[in-house]
Formats: sequence, structure tokens, C-alpha cells
Amino acid sequence: MTEEQAEQILRIVEDHMLTPVRLRTLSPKDNRYRPRYEGAVAERDGAYHQGTVWPFLLGPFVIAWRKVNGNSTAKNRQARAFLDGLEGHFHDACLGQVSEIFDAEAPDRARGCFAQAWSVAEPLRVLIEELDAKAKAKPIREK
Repeated sequence: MTEEQAEQILRIVEDHMLTPVRLRTLSPKDNRYRPRYEGAVAERDGAYHQGTVWPFLLGPFVIAWRKVNGNSTAKNRQARAFLDGLEGHFHDACLGQVSEIFDAEAPDRARGCFAQAWSVAEPLRVLIEELDAKAKAKPIREK
């Protein structure tokens, strides 16, 4: 993959998938997109991977973002800001936990399990291993 391709993919993800509580599973531009995880079982099942936000996707996103943008102190601060949307949720459903999923559009309501292991673990892992520990991942290009 070229630098330009990596930058373009990241730009598309940021433009279409990124929400305050992190990444949608499908772009709102796709006709299969479902912004809310609600309704009867069939409706919820239809929305589960069709736009619903999964907080654990934040980890791979931050890693990709740093590879494209670098890991200077300023870039680490910028990457750390991607976690900010989850901090407000720590007091919502279950103290210190992160819910399994969120609606894909405001008000970004928490749904599914109120304390999901991978929703907690992956943002913590990326915070510790990638941001606070200043991992030695080489960027595609330092900006």
C-alpha cells in the first residue's frame, strides 16, 4: 500500500465512520446503513453490523492513524483525543465500564451489554501500549 492510499483510506474512515464514541460499522452513505440499534429482535439484528458503533474498533483505528500521521508528542495528543468520547460514558451505564455498542448517530445512546470486556480492553490497550508507552511503531511519514 502506498502512503497516498493509506492517507486516503484513513480520510474516508474519519469522514464516514468516526463518531464521538468511535467507529461505525458501516457508512451512512450505504443504503443498508441503520443508525439505531432498537426495535424488535429482527430490527436490532439488522442494525448490529450495519452502522452500529463498536468502541473496540478504536484500537486498530488509532494504530492506523499513528502509522499515517506519526507519533510525535503533538500527534500522540491528537491520537489520544480519539478516546475522549468514551470518557464521558464511564459514568453512564456502569461505573468505569464501556458498553458493547452505541447508536451510530446522536445522541450516541449506549446499547447492548452495559459492561463489555472488549469495549473496555481495546481502548485501554491502545492508551497504554500505543499512546502512553510511546510505542516504537514507525510512521509511514512523520508529519
